[in-house]
Amino acid sequence: MVTLKEAVTKSELKQFVKFPFSLYKNNPYWVPPIINDELESFDKSKNPAFKNADAWFFLAYKNNALVGRIVVIINRLETNDQGIKKIRFGWFDFVDDTSVSEALLNKVAEIGKEQGLQYMEGPVGFSNLDKVGVLTEGFDHIGSMITWYNHSYYKDHYERLGFVKEKEYMENKFLARNADPKLFTKLNDLIKRRYGLREINFTKTKDVMPMADQMFDLFNETYSKLSSFVPITEVQKAYFKKKYISFINPEYIKFIVDKEDKLIAFSIVMPSFSKALQKANGKLFPFGIYHLLKAKKQSKDVYFYLIGIHPEYQNKGVTAIVFNEYYKTFTAKGIDMCYRTPELEENIAIKQMWKHFDPVVYKRRRTYRKNF
Repeated sequence: MVTLKEAVTKSELKQFVKFPFSLYKNNPYWVPPIINDELESFDKSKNPAFKNADAWFFLAYKNNALVGRIVVIINRLETNDQGIKKIRFGWFDFVDDTSVSEALLNKVAEIGKEQGLQYMEGPVGFSNLDKVGVLTEGFDHIGSMITWYNHSYYKDHYERLGFVKEKEYMENKFLARNADPKLFTKLNDLIKRRYGLREINFTKTKDVMPMADQMFDLFNETYSKLSSFVPITEVQKAYFKKKYISFINPEYIKFIVDKEDKLIAFSIVMPSFSKALQKANGKLFPFGIYHLLKAKKQSKDVYFYLIGIHPEYQNKGVTAIVFNEYYKTFTAKGIDMCYRTPELEENIAIKQMWKHFDPVVYKRRRTYRKNF
């Protein structure tokens, strides 16, 4: 028999965070989070997502052993402002036992019904900047700090329990050398002259900060029409600036502005921290911080984390300016492989953006849905 316990105390939440460390022990592809960072993101006094969301954390036990976990989430911006009667769930991990996955998902449905909602979808996070989707292809590729990794049996559990695919995401990669400057150098000059645009590059994080709010506003404008979108709030902007911007190499942040210095495009690339996080094994000290700082300086693999273009400038070749700047940066740093974070299959504009670089789909993931 499976019993569920709500994780409320700090020690219970620590058990919640540490469960995957045993589930994926010795798995060469799983990338562990930093335990204290994960705990902070679940702290209602620290994570501004909780200003517009409710969350419940559950642990599953069978024969006195911890066998699963799940976060049940209601995003009030979604349910109240957008009228979407959905309950979310994420951080969903479990042993290969359907009675465990079923008990955890039944808890999601139970809370959803109590709250007057109509269906559940997951795995997703609190917002669009959180991890998303259960991995369905690409289990033999290393994960990243911005995606979930999972065992191949997860998909079977969803489908056995009557869930259907809601959204499909793809992850692509391409060799940095595929970004042939012949494809965009001439276009870069033409587009800048035609629309009066210029690039802004950075060498210091403190110079990025004054424009960071503009960047998040543009992110909201860029993705507002996608089916999964929930806007980033003012409080979340401040949180993400503090948590993420300082972690990213400033030279990997590119801004494009118009004649009035209004931001019309941005891109954020991150070095791959995957192997460094595996070496850190959940802890910054004593050696984890060393591995992460080394990866920040020396990693030859990068992730295109976020890219946003104002709707008025989409399909006008602005990406040529962005890629021209990255080509110079990547060449100087000897970057080898470029990876892209999960992108919605329905996002045709993003596919067009990358088509000349011979991208290869190396992972697929999806969210699943079930009506109550």
